[in-house]
Amino acid sequence: MKEFTPEYIERLRELIAGHDDSGARKELAELHPADIAELYRDLAPEDEEYIFRLLDEETQADLLMELDEDERAGLFARMDAEDIAKQIEHMDTDDAVDIIQDLDEKERDAILSHMDDVEQAGDIIDLLQYDEDTAGGLMGTEMIVVNENWSMPECIKQMRMQAEEIDEVYYVYVVDNDERLRGTLPLTKLITHPSVSKIKHVMETDPIAVKVDTPIDEVALDFEKYDLVAMPVIDPIGRLLGRITVDDVMDKVRDSSERDYQLASGLSGDVESDDNLLKQTKVRLPWLLMGMVGGLCNSMILGRFEGGFAIDPALALFIPLIGGTGGNVGTQSSAIVVQGLANGSLDIRESASQLLRELGVGLLNGSIIALLVLIYNFLTIGEGHMATTYAVSLSLFCVVMFASVFGTFVPLTLEKLRIDPALATGPFISITNDIIGMVIYMGISSWLLHVFHVV
Repeated sequence: MKEFTPEYIERLRELIAGHDDSGARKELAELHPADIAELYRDLAPEDEEYIFRLLDEETQADLLMELDEDERAGLFARMDAEDIAKQIEHMDTDDAVDIIQDLDEKERDAILSHMDDVEQAGDIIDLLQYDEDTAGGLMGTEMIVVNENWSMPECIKQMRMQAEEIDEVYYVYVVDNDERLRGTLPLTKLITHPSVSKIKHVMETDPIAVKVDTPIDEVALDFEKYDLVAMPVIDPIGRLLGRITVDDVMDKVRDSSERDYQLASGLSGDVESDDNLLKQTKVRLPWLLMGMVGGLCNSMILGRFEGGFAIDPALALFIPLIGGTGGNVGTQSSAIVVQGLANGSLDIRESASQLLRELGVGLLNGSIIALLVLIYNFLTIGEGHMATTYAVSLSLFCVVMFASVFGTFVPLTLEKLRIDPALATGPFISITNDIIGMVIYMGISSWLLHVFHVV
């Protein structure tokens, strides 16, 4: 990634202001489309459009793929459907689908109707029917396909013809007469077996493939498990439909990670640091309001125990400890489960064993924390506060146990309900554990105050 100095930006702005097309083109010719996309952040919208017009159609198409959704939408707003269609024709079908699916139906139809490549437009229409979070929504149709009954000379001839339309060749896929995937043809076999009678005699059988309706998360796990750079996509009866490349998977994984991180941070939607105030407020406010409601609930709980604080004010000193410990334990437990679900190390069918395991961890952690706090209280607040000493330790033990189980149970339940379990690692866990922790603390404190005949 090229770094742009203030002097470079200023020089480019001067070229744009002076409408020096040749000078601006010379500067841009040395840049990768990803660098130009980075450059856009420092330019005004009218300057962005000026630069875009100077690029050739292929570079324009590459640049559109590098821009974020808002920047791309700004450019599209100043372009007609015919111009956009020209850019789409220079893209792979999977990239074209990623862009077109962000538009409304009327805009989609207008762009597709202006495409000269009818076959590509048809492929895009077919791909738009698949859910974007499945293998079908991620696949492209650009690939080299040969028939298992072809001879090697015929195969080479067909491969040359198909390769003219493809930028990257990862695998050569072999199908039967019914278009069902049968294997892959290693390029080395073309060299070592130039006179073989039929492709099926030298192809590698049983290729790793993915069904068209497979969720993206599972596709990503397969890529990681088998160290693939591309994977064929088939329909329920085994017919070859397309292929997914590793760069497309990584883009989806990154987007998913960003979305999960935002959910875990208490953001209700996608937001960038340069988004306007209204959008940032909209995605931040819901969880802040829920946090406010949680705080008010805690105030009501503490208000009902006002008499206990009057009897032994030392009880109030440990409120932050109870709430903070419960929130931390719950977040840890839920994070472990969410991570396990994401990387495939935890099967949703193992819910019971995971709950038991977390119960054991909670038992150990709770015992250690409670014992340490018990010793601390004996040494600091003395025998005059025995009810408080025992109440704090017993409450911590119960809070840790509850938070461990609750933090495990919630993401597993969300996963079964097909709701993003990352939601469980955010404020929801902290707020819930804070409220339950206060209920536990106040209940145990009231009971022990009576046991020790303080009230």
